[in-house]
Amino acid sequence: MSVLGREDLAPESSGARRSRVCMRRRDVVVALASVLVSAGRARAQPAGMPVIGYLGSESPERYASRLAAFAEGLADTGFVEGRNVSILFAWADGRYPQLPALAAQLAQRDVSVIVAPGGAEVALAAKAATREIPTVFELGGDPVALGLVASLSRPGGNMTGVSSLSVEVSRKRLEFLSEIFPATKLFAVAANPTSPTVASQLKNLHAAADALGLQLRILNASSAEEFDGLFTATREMGAGGLVFTSDPFFAYRSRQLAELAARHGVAAVTQARDFPVAGGLMSYGGDFQQSHRHTGIYAGRILKGEKPADLPVQRVTKVELFINLKAAQALGVSVPPSLLSSADTVIE
Repeated sequence: MSVLGREDLAPESSGARRSRVCMRRRDVVVALASVLVSAGRARAQPAGMPVIGYLGSESPERYASRLAAFAEGLADTGFVEGRNVSILFAWADGRYPQLPALAAQLAQRDVSVIVAPGGAEVALAAKAATREIPTVFELGGDPVALGLVASLSRPGGNMTGVSSLSVEVSRKRLEFLSEIFPATKLFAVAANPTSPTVASQLKNLHAAADALGLQLRILNASSAEEFDGLFTATREMGAGGLVFTSDPFFAYRSRQLAELAARHGVAAVTQARDFPVAGGLMSYGGDFQQSHRHTGIYAGRILKGEKPADLPVQRVTKVELFINLKAAQALGVSVPPSLLSSADTVIE
């Protein structure tokens, strides 16, 4: 069982980025350093200091780059952890069914605002835990369809937050993979059957497949132990590649997925840039650094007295395409120049 409290943070490793080829190492390192400087063990909360309850679905190590972006946004509003605000963390360590209990524990503590980043499961757990404590969510789906807010412009209630386009652009991943394999008509789709957004994503993917004259085979996985089977099945059925639906459980395990893709020789595309950075072929999804930074800004604005009902849900419309040419070469595939020219980052 995860415990509430402050934990040491360890930065995730990332590949070097050269001009258009590599990640912005300087920006990432500076942001991570700001989090690491303030990191410490659980300690007493100074009297009178506002407290943020932070609900995380994974571990601080997997959230490290997201935490850095959150700290940057919080600092933009004048709040620095340990100086004028305290953060009480609740980590599920990948056991998502624990999220409702952890959210309830946070709601019982003397927190000024709850931050629920990392997907629909986290946001829904926070919503079920309290209707009074101001709550800021961060996810890739539609918060109105999920019942989190009344509308994007006028959230109402105690919740507001940030939404990216990661869920909405799942169909584009299929289109991009089809461009790389134009003669292939069969593709596999990895879906987490426990995800609150999986039904809408599969509907959009099937619509895209019909428009492109493609066939899809849906492969379910809701645990890391099932990942190897995804790639084995994709290879054995002779599919052109494997398209991952948007899901935080997949995104936070990008390195494992990249290693499996290389081992099985399967072309795959996910939502998270961490996948091609770790050696996978391609990713297409929302800019998580931007969305988590906005989450920090909203948390700070609420601490200053603004109410969630008056803060419109922020839509992060930036979507980024990462392509790893080294992975393409290892797979023996050629990426069309048109696709390369539209990429935000090409890893060589």
